[in-house]
Amino acid sequence: MGPRNGNPVAAPPNTELSAFVPSFRGSAPYIHAFRGKTFVVAFGGEVVADDTFLNFIADLNLLASLGIRLVLVHGARPQVEKLLEQRGMESRYHKGIRVTDASHLGSVIGASARARARIEAALSMAPRTAAVTPIHNRVIGGNFVVAKPIGVVDGVDMKYSGEVRRIDAQAINDCLKDGDIVLMSTLGYSTSGDTFNLTVEEVATQTAIALKASKLIFLLDTPGVLDAEGAVISTLYTREASAIANNAPQASDVQFFLPAAVRACQKGVGRAHLIGRKLDGVILQELFTRDGVGTMISVDSLDNLRPATIDDVGALLSIIEPLERQGVLVARPRALIEREVERFFLAEHDGQIIGCAALYPFPEANKAELACLAVNPDYRREGYGERLMKAIEIEAKKQKINTLFVLTTRTAHWFIERGFTPAKITDLPEKKQALYNFERASQVYVKTL
Repeated sequence: MGPRNGNPVAAPPNTELSAFVPSFRGSAPYIHAFRGKTFVVAFGGEVVADDTFLNFIADLNLLASLGIRLVLVHGARPQVEKLLEQRGMESRYHKGIRVTDASHLGSVIGASARARARIEAALSMAPRTAAVTPIHNRVIGGNFVVAKPIGVVDGVDMKYSGEVRRIDAQAINDCLKDGDIVLMSTLGYSTSGDTFNLTVEEVATQTAIALKASKLIFLLDTPGVLDAEGAVISTLYTREASAIANNAPQASDVQFFLPAAVRACQKGVGRAHLIGRKLDGVILQELFTRDGVGTMISVDSLDNLRPATIDDVGALLSIIEPLERQGVLVARPRALIEREVERFFLAEHDGQIIGCAALYPFPEANKAELACLAVNPDYRREGYGERLMKAIEIEAKKQKINTLFVLTTRTAHWFIERGFTPAKITDLPEKKQALYNFERASQVYVKTL
């Protein structure tokens, strides 16, 4: 029965749609940025056997429909193990790599073919919820990998286990330009006509490097690279990642994939991502949300960022004093900079300091201030400001800070675009409120880490 005044009753809010709208809007910048870019996605045979496999493939089809150029590299280790067991054969490994003798090679080829057939079939499947005719993505394969034998390692003859000699990047790019999805296995072929069994991480890494891919994505058993408390480390730079890889558990995904990710970034791949295969929709959550759900590796920051020392005070002042004169930054006397220099991070270019940022923690409030973010005008379009901000965020997380705040008069939109939201003076720690300059009337913005 309707209301007495005859006005319609408002429908109750749909919480699912309410969550969807801001999420979809937030993905728009990524959709725009990724269109036309090349992503190499590597996954083991475990993914092919997962309950979420069909959803994963549907997500890959979605990426392709958004204009992302996809190269998929699949393994088949569990399928090989099963086939060898059926044939009464035992597997042998050395340093995590299968020793592939002539009697095992047929099983490797057969298992790889079965895994490939399942992947191709899934990529050809129309979505069950499709209301319109789905886009048909064509899948292409070929002898794109020229391989060579590993040889003898520590006295162990690796037989038909091989490594990449060359990737036919031109042939792969030709397929990608035609809009095809390129599907690659871990089989490579020598110029003498032999077939070799390679590792999924090497094929994927060498392919990403050869293609100058924007992203290399590995699917792991774990949700990503984990810290000592078992939490996912969301961002790593190559120096940190190398140190973690050196201490990774033997025969773990991190031991194999993290060094490969570091090597790819050092050789020109834009970003590498290590994500968990067991989370449904993991690749979409990693790529189209601000913080992602796995671990992203980049060469961009700590390779040219470092903590400041007392010897850097002069260079620091040369960066911030012009902005102080313009009123963009609060004036800080040299003596204050000298006392607080350990709070600063510096960005360098060819040995020249071209940017800085500082972290002022308020541990009693579990908050910290991102302060004095400044970049030389000649380098402001090269991403150094964002890299400095990320370094500050990482340091804040290490100090168990969960909220970062900034006070700004000129650059509010820059911070809003990077996840900060407007806040009130009363949202600041009490000690910071006591120091607030009402004449300057800085705007307050916060970001949850």
